[in-house]
Amino acid sequence: MTITMAELALALDARLWGDGAQKVTGAAEAGQAVDGQVSLATTPAYAERLAPGSIAIVAEGMDPDAYGLKAAVLVQRPRVAMASLTRAFDRGLELAPGIHPTAVIDPSAEIGDGAAIGPFVVIGARVRIGSGAQIASHVSIGRDTVIGRDLLAHPGARIAHEVTIGDRVIVHPGCSIGADGFSFVTPEKSGVEEIRETLGERRAIREQHWTRIHSLGGVEIGDDVEIGANTTIDRGTIRATRVGRGTKIDNQVQVGHNCIIGEDVMLCGLVGIAGSARIGNRVVLGGQVGVSDNIFVGDDVIAGGATKIFTNAPAGRVLLGSPAVKMETHVEAQKNIRRLPRLYAQVAELRETVKKLMEKRPDDGSNTKDRSEG
Repeated sequence: MTITMAELALALDARLWGDGAQKVTGAAEAGQAVDGQVSLATTPAYAERLAPGSIAIVAEGMDPDAYGLKAAVLVQRPRVAMASLTRAFDRGLELAPGIHPTAVIDPSAEIGDGAAIGPFVVIGARVRIGSGAQIASHVSIGRDTVIGRDLLAHPGARIAHEVTIGDRVIVHPGCSIGADGFSFVTPEKSGVEEIRETLGERRAIREQHWTRIHSLGGVEIGDDVEIGANTTIDRGTIRATRVGRGTKIDNQVQVGHNCIIGEDVMLCGLVGIAGSARIGNRVVLGGQVGVSDNIFVGDDVIAGGATKIFTNAPAGRVLLGSPAVKMETHVEAQKNIRRLPRLYAQVAELRETVKKLMEKRPDDGSNTKDRSEG
């Protein structure tokens, strides 16, 4: 695709500076662009890398002339501009339209208009897929699954049986939607149940054998959800596991059975959410955050990386640490921990000072008897 800088400015609803006829064929990092590539340089540090005579997207308030640019687009919110720019030049999967001859599709499946289905795709009985689907190689979709319009399924994604997916959903390579939940029980009370009741006290230790609890619920995914590579979303035991509209899930995230994830949630890499947890709307969980089973995380909670949430979190709370506490509490605690060596040294010095003072203390007459006997 080739556009002009003037057209790019119009598309970004931004201000053009310089030669609007300059051609744009792609994007590059600041300082690495070749002819036709536009750089995103939204801070002075990045702008200093720009080659004289290049084209760039810069932030409002910066001076393109100072960097010797031929043309520039000045934007209010650089990262929003990056979203638009990358979308414009993303070539996507480039799947051939139609159904590849190696795809295996059950005769009872219904595929909407405009589908592009790649090699070795397997689609089960009574599956329904809306129009505009792009399904890359080696994707499998289980029986009785219903998917909305404009599905984008990258190679090797696995969508199990009885899953419901909304419109414009993106699933990345290797993700698994609808695997059985991790649910097992022992005939007698297990050691884990005992410890949860006693908070660590063990009674008699005995053999125990696990019996599988089957997963009869499905998974329900809302519109405009994106699910990262190798992420797993388990199906519910009786009711469905649910992921709300607009939620974005990073790579290698685990969503356990029966979980309810709200709308516009962001789950970063390696987040683990245990079974039956409920996550409110607009929650952001940083990388490696863990959420215990059967608890509730309220709307608009933000948890920093590696936070471990063991109890209910009220709406709007900002959390950090393990166990999770208010971010300001955690920061203050860490400061205090760093002060401990200095505090220990001061206490040791104080003890030595007191000891020396005690040794030099003048006689107060309490030892008169001893002197008279001497």
